[in-house]
Amino acid sequence: MKKVFIDGSAGTTGLRIHERLAERTDIELITLSDDKRKDPAYRKEAINESDISFLCLPDDAARESVSFIENDKTVIIDTSTAHRTLSDWAYGFPELSESHLEKIKCSKRIAVPGCHASGFIALVYPLIEKGILSKDALLSCFSLTGYSGGGKKMIGEYEEDKRDALLSAPRIYGLTQNHKHLKEMKAITGIDEFPVFVPVVAPFYSGMLVTVPLFSSQLDGTAEDIKKIYKEKYNWGMVSCKEKIDKDGFLSAAAHSLRDSMEITVSGNDERITLEAVYDNLGKGASGAALECMNIVLGNDFSCGLTE
Repeated sequence: MKKVFIDGSAGTTGLRIHERLAERTDIELITLSDDKRKDPAYRKEAINESDISFLCLPDDAARESVSFIENDKTVIIDTSTAHRTLSDWAYGFPELSESHLEKIKCSKRIAVPGCHASGFIALVYPLIEKGILSKDALLSCFSLTGYSGGGKKMIGEYEEDKRDALLSAPRIYGLTQNHKHLKEMKAITGIDEFPVFVPVVAPFYSGMLVTVPLFSSQLDGTAEDIKKIYKEKYNWGMVSCKEKIDKDGFLSAAAHSLRDSMEITVSGNDERITLEAVYDNLGKGASGAALECMNIVLGNDFSCGLTE
């Protein structure tokens, strides 16, 4: 039986991972008491005892945890931003290509994609790969997320009895165009320029909707060509392409709340189209993606313990 440790188990992502692993009989969870879970000495001991350690920490703390490793067996699955664009780390999005899947299978270091970045990359990567969209295309991305993505502090702000009235409406953030997910959005897709990125947090708990608008003049093909590419690409795993994912002309960012799968599609007309991805910021955007990577490392079915 494999031993698993969650470093940062008190955070939103760590709690979700812990809840689901606690129900599994194929792994043994290593846990630390509240007075020990922030102590570097105990964390180091737990990481080195584990076969797999999830890092659900800020970037600097995640780097510290990696530095604790004194063996060649422990697999690290890091949910922070710290290692996502490093070539010696596997990028934890197995559906992107056979090479991504094989690197996850073989690697001791796996970086889980960012929540916003997951949708953008799922939509853009296949088009760059097939040459239907040029690497020098100037892109924009609009992403709507539930407030759980902001962690415990933001959750508390939204759920307190007398919350700020401004929280009753969607709020744009990342106004400086320096959002931490931009680096991986550019690096993983291979585009030449960072996209103009507009993330929005809204007053619902979890869910995510990412859209990438395009003019037909930017494409060497049609919307139907894109759908064909998506269907050929995403024929296994937790990502699928659908002809239609809206309901009566409306597409809700909460449509996949509490699920671990992602659905993508293409909408629009002959002149203007939008690429759309809907999923849960805590599912395929975080803990679900991390657990999918663990399943692959263990040789289990990729969807073991996940909600499609």
